[in-house]
Amino acid sequence: MTATLAAIDLGASSGRVITAEVGDGRLTLTEAHRFANRPVRAGGTLHWDMLGLYREILDGLRAAGPRLDSVGIDTWAVDYGLLDGAGTLLGNPVHYRDERTAAGVELVHGRVPFERLYGVSGLQFLPFNTLYQLAAERLLDRAGTLLLIPDLISYWLTGELGAERTNASTTGLYDARSGEWSDELIGELGLPRGIFPSLRAPGAPAGMLLPETGLPGIPVTAVGSHDTASAVAAVPAENENFAYISSGTWSLAGVELTEPILTPESREANFTNEAGVDGTVRYLRNVMGLWLLQESLRVWDAQADLPALLEAAAALPALRSVVDPDDPAFLPPGDMPSRIAAYCERTGQAVPRTRPETVRCIMDSLALGHRAAIRQAMDLSGKKAEVIHLVGGGSRNALLCRLTADATGLPVIAGPAEATALGNIGIQARALGLVDSLSDLRALVAATQPVRRYEPSGPLTPWDEAAARLPA
Repeated sequence: MTATLAAIDLGASSGRVITAEVGDGRLTLTEAHRFANRPVRAGGTLHWDMLGLYREILDGLRAAGPRLDSVGIDTWAVDYGLLDGAGTLLGNPVHYRDERTAAGVELVHGRVPFERLYGVSGLQFLPFNTLYQLAAERLLDRAGTLLLIPDLISYWLTGELGAERTNASTTGLYDARSGEWSDELIGELGLPRGIFPSLRAPGAPAGMLLPETGLPGIPVTAVGSHDTASAVAAVPAENENFAYISSGTWSLAGVELTEPILTPESREANFTNEAGVDGTVRYLRNVMGLWLLQESLRVWDAQADLPALLEAAAALPALRSVVDPDDPAFLPPGDMPSRIAAYCERTGQAVPRTRPETVRCIMDSLALGHRAAIRQAMDLSGKKAEVIHLVGGGSRNALLCRLTADATGLPVIAGPAEATALGNIGIQARALGLVDSLSDLRALVAATQPVRRYEPSGPLTPWDEAAARLPA
């Protein structure tokens, strides 16, 4: 048996509809449609262009053709749309990088201490987590239903309401132990319980495409709708002794566990417990990833040749200047090269003056961020990794992969770059009986997708010294 499956995969800067042929040990991907994801600032608020994205998704599905056996949807986490009682979107979803969440943090922590929040949800503190956005939400009193971004797309495609667990776990309103919405936290924060739809597990049916899509009756399958959940599901690991880095706009670095870790030490280290496929826990920390490079390239515009910049950066001395990629100064959009230079000047380091020097600083700093997150994940969980699987778009960046191996002292297996789409497709394939288990899915990815191995080189001492220059 073979099947033709489609993955709708939306990232923070671009989206794709990818089709796959799966069966008889084969898993081949074809990109049906790719499009930009451009936020829009209107009335002083940064929004996602959801209707534009939905139009592109429909174009992609129609390009994929009518002979699809299933469709799955994954996107970034935390953001949402609010529907009124009639199922109409109340306003364009707000971008998590919008400034509104600062007030939400103060309001939430004024009601419920972070220690209490973490003890239930196990979610790391990020100022844009869903619960903080909801505290600053102006339309909440008119809302009938809250749908996270992949669930909103699924609703528009099928007319069926639901919330997929892996993404629900990123809201801060999900009980990490029970795997359900936390009625206690929702109540303590004064949020209306009725807006939260019932939960779905990856692999569950999510409805059929409506006639208005042009592809009526094709089933939609819930997948790991948080893109990182799908990416981790597609890690081509041979056994459980691995760490992972899902590298894109963010680097999500950690280990896979069977139970959440809700200790004070975990909370203080700002580690998160997010739901994975098959009841697994993605124990990880967000590191500000290739966003630093993406924003720098945006500032440099068409004059920036990334391959040439990376080649020039690789030839420069290592660790001349490093920054904490998670410094709040780097979160908003803006002139990233100037912010990096200001950080280095403020901390008494050599200031990057050229574009290759800035790129080298970013690459060294991200490798240090990866090192800190992986080491802490192992220390806090007790799980020892023999190898790091680096998946996602960052796996194409040979310099970043090599520096991560050098910084951690562990081999890095880079790829697949399309891990998110592969995980999305793999969960659909399993729902159709083409794959038996998560380990079989990973074995299929390992057998069909190219990867590259980077061995660590050189001593760890220079990395130890560079890490000492950054906040603990």
